[in-house]
Amino acid sequence: MTLIKSISGIRGTIGGAVDDNLTPIDAVKFAAAYGTWLKQQRDKDNYIVVVGRDARISGEMIQNLVMNTLVGLGIHVIDLGLSTTPTVEIAVPLEHADGGIILTASHNPKQWNALKLLNAKGEFLNGEEGQKILEIAESNSMNFAEVDDLGKITINDAYIDIHIDEVLDLELVNVNAIKDANFKVVVDGVNSTGGIAIPLLLERLGVEPVKLYCDPTGHFPHNPEPLKEHLGDLAKAVVKEHADFGIVVDPDVDRLAFMDETGEMFGEEYTLVACADYVLSKTPGNTVSNMSSTRALRDVTEKHRGTYEASAVGEVNVVTLMKKNNVVIGGEGNGGIIYPESHYGRDALVGVALFLSLLAEKKMKVSELRASYPNYFMSKKKIQLTPGLDVDGILKTMESNYSQEKLTTIDGVKIDFPDSWGHLRKSNTEPIIRIYTEAPSQEAADTLADRFISEIKAIANI
Repeated sequence: MTLIKSISGIRGTIGGAVDDNLTPIDAVKFAAAYGTWLKQQRDKDNYIVVVGRDARISGEMIQNLVMNTLVGLGIHVIDLGLSTTPTVEIAVPLEHADGGIILTASHNPKQWNALKLLNAKGEFLNGEEGQKILEIAESNSMNFAEVDDLGKITINDAYIDIHIDEVLDLELVNVNAIKDANFKVVVDGVNSTGGIAIPLLLERLGVEPVKLYCDPTGHFPHNPEPLKEHLGDLAKAVVKEHADFGIVVDPDVDRLAFMDETGEMFGEEYTLVACADYVLSKTPGNTVSNMSSTRALRDVTEKHRGTYEASAVGEVNVVTLMKKNNVVIGGEGNGGIIYPESHYGRDALVGVALFLSLLAEKKMKVSELRASYPNYFMSKKKIQLTPGLDVDGILKTMESNYSQEKLTTIDGVKIDFPDSWGHLRKSNTEPIIRIYTEAPSQEAADTLADRFISEIKAIANI
């Protein structure tokens, strides 16, 4: 199961058989389905789609297939080339485009790629829209343009700079304080487009960047998910360079994690906590994150007299609840910052600028900042799915087994205990069941996660 068709796009491994992997034929079919859906949204003479990609090895091939499929539908393409997910999101409304496609498999290893699909606002499609595109793809009901009506491709490689300008223009980004602080920061760009965008942003802010794996070759030097166990080289570099802290992003630059001056992880869950603390101190209001995120955001929000609410997992679900609750900042505990003053999408560039502003104003070390927040510990584990496994049935049994506890079932099963919680759900992007737990100590979080895994295996006889 290496081709995952979901409402959030199509994701799979390169090579292999059609419909089992992300082959050129699958890329063309789903690009054509998206373009067809786009043209159904409004009747007009010219349609425009913005396309960008991360640096993974298959990116150029997939992008060329996707762009020329859109051209074949009579759609004009703005080609951003090497870009970031939030950069494409920003470009769509600036170009008055009808939509956007980002070619990236986010934190997945190099053999994966994906088509992430955006609407005319530069935001991810909702479930109903995504389902319609899947139906068009399955029915093969695409109608291509005649020769005189083909689209054209226009290259625009200025958008990372435009994106940085947009970040620097945000009212809460304290450029002067950051410049005065003379920060030195190590950046792990995992040899993708974060290695282009983040150092450029830091230089504009007067921060000295030390580049680690910032050559956008797509040859990831380690597992690209920004977790502690993958970041030994960053820890060494931060200490060796006597840097103020370290930054790591995922390949498409919508996830952000920090490392303190001693080489210890700040905790990707605390990226949003810190940025929210800063924003709420300036503009009081409410927050949203998904239900797999730390309780620390709730605590910080309530400290600033705001209200916190959790959504189902998935950026589109977070954004929907953010708009409903009119929140000032939100995001996901995986290091995804969504700041509506910029745009409704996870954005590591915005996160870096807000974090630097907070640090410059507080005049404290990153380790001291982390110590100022409520201390929770999270365990993030997973069970690989096998064909025929009844995931819904397993989760239903777990729900029944814990019916005496506080349960939330809008996205898998979340079990809330007085001083801890566990969230069990099927991933939208990988063939796995995710088991996230949080508790007052790492040992307690790991023990709770292992207990859930044992119970699930017993139910499934695996």
